[in-house]
Amino acid sequence: MSIKVEQLTKFYGNQKALNSISFSINKGEIVGFLGPNGAGKSTVMKILTTFLNASEGLAKVNEFDVETEAIEVQKSVGYLPEHNPLYLDMYVREYLAFNAHVHQVDKERIDEVISLTGLSPESHKKINQLSKGFRQRVGLANALLHDPDVLILDEPTTGLDPNQLVEIRELIKNVGKEKTVFLSTHIMQEVEAICDRVIIINNGEIVADKKLIELTAEKEQIIVVEFDYRVEEAFLKKLPKVRKVINTHDFVYELSFTTSQDMRPTVFDFAHDNELKILQLNKKNQSLENLFRELTTD
Repeated sequence: MSIKVEQLTKFYGNQKALNSISFSINKGEIVGFLGPNGAGKSTVMKILTTFLNASEGLAKVNEFDVETEAIEVQKSVGYLPEHNPLYLDMYVREYLAFNAHVHQVDKERIDEVISLTGLSPESHKKINQLSKGFRQRVGLANALLHDPDVLILDEPTTGLDPNQLVEIRELIKNVGKEKTVFLSTHIMQEVEAICDRVIIINNGEIVADKKLIELTAEKEQIIVVEFDYRVEEAFLKKLPKVRKVINTHDFVYELSFTTSQDMRPTVFDFAHDNELKILQLNKKNQSLENLFRELTTD
């Protein structure tokens, strides 16, 4: 077990940031940690990396207790916080050499992580000369320097342009082939592209913990239908098992059904019986973004 959390609670004064949350992550998993701002994501990550102590509960990384065996946890974890702390006046190699000395690892490892993170073309520059994407690479290289078993990445793609997003995404996927990765992000496409599993937290509580394929399985079904003229939403709500009707634009409607049964024949028959002409009729998969909104909107 790479990460184990049991009944973890954290108070900031009188404010409860985490409310008895529990989850575990197996070795080799890439797990996305999602939640709105203030939900408790960074608090969990700071506890797992020994930057914060929990108020109650238990947390272990690689079987080491984060409170009583903090040094062993720190040796096991590579951490990239949301605000990547770098010494901007240092050269890339100089910065990595400094941290290699702290971790007491061989200097040969510097060349390995530079190659692994694609930093070779920029490794002769000062960090303040690098783009945001390459600064993130430096942060990842530093997190990997001591060859940890677990990577904890807090918003690793924040502020990157689309090209940089793809590069960092591929880098994380490659690293995840050999290590356990626990990452938080607000970018749903990143989760769908990288992660095996998703944990969603809201108001300090876990509201979902499933394999990505299970979470995006059709909890509800959405049918997109276009008629040749406007139809009253109340009329469409007469359809069986319909949960919601949205007129997205013009004569196009999204019909949400609480069933996995394909409802397109039902919609077609309903239109035929009521002398409605259908111009398009498509099935739309439930998106992770829609599920996230459902689970985190009070």
